[in-house]
Amino acid sequence: MSMILALLAAGSAAAATPADVIGRWKAESRGGVIEITECGQSICGRLVSSDGLKENPSLKDVNNKDESLRSRPLKNLTILKGFERKKDEWSGGSIYNAEDGGTYKATITMQDANHLKLKGCIVWPLCKTQTWTRIR
Repeated sequence: MSMILALLAAGSAAAATPADVIGRWKAESRGGVIEITECGQSICGRLVSSDGLKENPSLKDVNNKDESLRSRPLKNLTILKGFERKKDEWSGGSIYNAEDGGTYKATITMQDANHLKLKGCIVWPLCKTQTWTRIR
């Protein structure tokens, strides 16, 4: 019986795959909600909500380093793109941070069916990691 339970536990841990990133996720900071979808053979993610957007749905990308982009709306802005599916993760992509206007190299790894780890790096080892939670 314990052998069966061990196999079931191992199977559930391995059940989270890179394809499981599709869906809506709550970020750790500022109430961000990001919707990750398929984009061809890759994935992309757009900002659908945040504390700031709840207060002002017309927020613009005012911190963008490219002045010509500072008037674009933050709502539905693509912030994740360019990922390549590897064995257990999505890598080689980027995440845009509207708070500082910077774009960073990123990797996404599923922790389990309801949590993903997103690591964004200026350059290695200058990285920040967040755990995002699936929204039902």
